[in-house]
Amino acid sequence: MEDFGIHLEPVRAILYQIGAFVPRLLIAIVVVFGGWLLAKVARFALVKALRAINFPVLTERSGLDNFLRQGGMAGDTTTIFGALAYWLVILAALLIAFNGLGLTYITDLLGRVVWFVPNVFVALLVLAFGAYFARFIRDMVQGYCRSVQLQDAALLGRLAQYAVLAFVVLIALDQIKVGGDIVRESFLVILGGVVFAIALAFGLGGKDWAQERIEQWWPRRSRDPKDPTDDKRL
Repeated sequence: MEDFGIHLEPVRAILYQIGAFVPRLLIAIVVVFGGWLLAKVARFALVKALRAINFPVLTERSGLDNFLRQGGMAGDTTTIFGALAYWLVILAALLIAFNGLGLTYITDLLGRVVWFVPNVFVALLVLAFGAYFARFIRDMVQGYCRSVQLQDAALLGRLAQYAVLAFVVLIALDQIKVGGDIVRESFLVILGGVVFAIALAFGLGGKDWAQERIEQWWPRRSRDPKDPTDDKRL
């Protein structure tokens, strides 16, 4: 009998562990199911709130929605925000469930992903408002150039827009910790190279072209030999 009890001891231990694990598993399933329902509510509420404050108008004017459509996405930027809210709640529910089950490795991984999603939120907001501001700068530069009868107003406006967009993208990438110092340093190197190349083009092979551009942008008034003030200006 004693030998029989010794053989049953491992079976009792396994049954005890199963009995302790099953309630935690049931609680984890309930948590995940509740998180799924809450995630659907959060997505619906966020999308409705963004559309109520006309956020899609901003993303449409900024060009983000058109960029997404060209990439093959059916939704717009507001839909992406809703999807991020949905998965944030889902991941939080999974984090609670796996933590209750004692699966620490999975919990650590999900914790990093959960903390990463808010950074994506902020990066998208930076892109939306930054792209809208870049278009505003473009329109302002073009309007000013046309008001002073400056040639190539559209080109200067585009250059101003792309310059602002470059800084906006850099800030967004820094927000989601992509590249870090490498991205910033690479951007500065490329920017410095472009400026240096333009300076060389103007100084070496583009003097005539630069003179023509300056004459088109800021035409000099024809000199009147009878006007003594022209000599003073010169």
